Amino acid sequence: MKNVILLPALLLSLAAGAAQPTDKAPKTHLIDHSNSTLISAEAAQGVMAEAIPAKVWKLYPANKYAFISQVEGGMKGTTCVVAARVMLVPLTATAKAVLFRPQKMATAFDAAPGSSTEQCQALAREKLKESTSAVVSALVKS
Repeated sequence: MKNVILLPALLLSLAAGAAQPTDKAPKTHLIDHSNSTLISAEAAQGVMAEAIPAKVWKLYPANKYAFISQVEGGMKGTTCVVAARVMLVPLTATAKAVLFRPQKMATAFDAAPGSSTEQCQALAREKLKESTSAVVSALVKS
């Protein structure tokens, strides 16, 4: 008698769990090789994660592709010079190591005279977002 009651209850609980929407973030593979005085690796990966929509990861899955960012430059006196590059690169099939054959690449650069270090760091984030958006727009319609 217990089994007769438990089986429908178990099936109802499974159905309720299956009906709940799952808003899982897509798996990503983000690598950063930036000048740490301009932007930290975590901040650069955060900028890329915000700028790359989930549909890009559906077309270019993280087990086959990686996005690499590189922000270089700095202060020369009171002038800030920044170059931000983003690349989509394939991973090797066996070791999942980065294969340096960029599928898409974009670079954004700028100079801001009379800036502070904080303004230079903000410019670095802005240029990284700009170059990430350029790569994304070349891959999918946003």
